[in-house]
Amino acid sequence: MTDRNFVKGYFRSGLALQNQGNLDGALDSVKRGLGIDPQNADLKKMSREIEEAQRLKKVEGFLTQAEGQLKDNDIAGAYKSVDAGLRLDPTNSDLNKLMDTVRPKYERFERNRMAGLDPKEKLKEEGDSLFKSAKFEEAIRVYTRCLDSISDKSSELALKCYSNRAACYKQISNFDGVISDSTAVLEHKVDDVKALVRRAQAYEACERYKSAIQDVRQVLSYGSEAVGKQTFDLCNGMQHRLNKVIAQLKS
Repeated sequence: MTDRNFVKGYFRSGLALQNQGNLDGALDSVKRGLGIDPQNADLKKMSREIEEAQRLKKVEGFLTQAEGQLKDNDIAGAYKSVDAGLRLDPTNSDLNKLMDTVRPKYERFERNRMAGLDPKEKLKEEGDSLFKSAKFEEAIRVYTRCLDSISDKSSELALKCYSNRAACYKQISNFDGVISDSTAVLEHKVDDVKALVRRAQAYEACERYKSAIQDVRQVLSYGSEAVGKQTFDLCNGMQHRLNKVIAQLKS
């Protein structure tokens, strides 16, 4: 596009891409147009239409995926796919019907799986359940009990507990806890992206800006494909913000 401020061009581009089935490209074009003219009625309407089409496409994808997983006897996978679909479309009749089939199978699967876990793994699972229920302080106590029972703090189980406890600390704004547990993970998994991002955010909250930007730059060095666009964009935004803060502190 020659004139990047030509709003109608973004509308026409979005419409063409939408008609081709390229919903991501269409939405990107529309958002660029809205960046120039946020109140444009045609662009706002198209944005809503595309986002709705994306939602329905994701729902259909989860349904198809769950049906395939159920045929392959991947009960846990099928349950997660149906659950993800229902979060996007709670009243979808096909998904609800499939959930009625999958749920009892999944509950039996979970009972059998839990029965086969050793006590340490059961503690970690208990912590995970509390975390999902937003009972963060209780989850922290359970993860701590699990870690206390593990002699090898470099084991996969220990690292998962450190990582999940760091996520709990973040939820209650205990940034020193986030930094400590994320560092424990990174001592053994130096390229753990979640730990790097969490620690960077905690460093920033503690006004340790230089430490934060080091972690952010490490994540960015892996590239968008490796870390995912959402994480890459998040870190890119953090880098710009941190650079400004550090420059202001120097001046």
